Amino acid sequence: MRARVAGLALMLLASCGPAATRRAAEPKPSRFPAAHRPVAPIVSSRFSTEEARDRIREADTVMNRADIAKGMTVADIGAGEGYYTVRLAQRVGKNGRVLAQDIVPAVRDTLAERVTREALDNVSVKLGLPADPKLPAASFDRILMVHMYHEIAAPYEFLWRLRPALRPGGRVVVVDADRPTSQHGTPPDLLDCEMKSVGYTRVGRTELAGADAYLALYEAVGPRPEPEAISSCTLMTPA
Repeated sequence: MRARVAGLALMLLASCGPAATRRAAEPKPSRFPAAHRPVAPIVSSRFSTEEARDRIREADTVMNRADIAKGMTVADIGAGEGYYTVRLAQRVGKNGRVLAQDIVPAVRDTLAERVTREALDNVSVKLGLPADPKLPAASFDRILMVHMYHEIAAPYEFLWRLRPALRPGGRVVVVDADRPTSQHGTPPDLLDCEMKSVGYTRVGRTELAGADAYLALYEAVGPRPEPEAISSCTLMTPA
C-alpha cells in the first residue's frame, strides 16, 4: 500500500513539473497598448532607384528641412540598402556619426558590406528589433524614420524605447505618405496622436514633392510616461 501511495506521489510530482515549466514560459501580456490601425507589411528595402530619388533631391531636401549639419550624430532607422545612410555620412562629415539600423538580418548584412566597400568610416550598422530600435541612450541629435513608420507593429513600445536615445534638443524626423497605413503611409493626424501619446511634441511639418509625402519633426517633452498610462489612438474616418 505504501509503495502504491509513493508511486502515486511520484506521478503527481512528475505531472506538475512540465505544467509549471509551461506556465513559467508563457509570455506576459504587453504593458503597452496595441495599435488600433493596420500595419503595412515590409515589402522591400527599395521602393525607387537612388538615381531617381537624387533627381528630385529627396535626401538633400529632407536633410535640409531636418537641419542636419556637420558634426551631428544621426540614426537612420529602417535604413534598408542605405540611400540615406550614405548621404547622411557625407552631410555630418568626419566629426559626425551615423548609426544605420534595420530589423532584417540579411538587409543589415548587405548594408554593412556597402559601408565597408565605400569606406564610410563614420557609419556603424546595427540590428534592431521590431519593437525596440536598440539605440544607445543620450546619443542622437536626429533620428530619421523614412517611409517606414507604417510598418511598425508596436508603435507605442517602439517610440517609448526610442525616447532615451535623443540628446537634449534632439529631434525625431518622420517622412511618410499621407494615406492609410494599410496603403504604406501614415495620416499626419494619426502620427501626431501616436507621438503625443508617448510624450513627443510636433515642432514642424512640411509637404514634400511626390506621392503625397510629408516630413514631420518631433521633440520629447516632459517625463516619459509609464507604459500603462499610454492611451492608444484611433483615427476617425468619415462614414
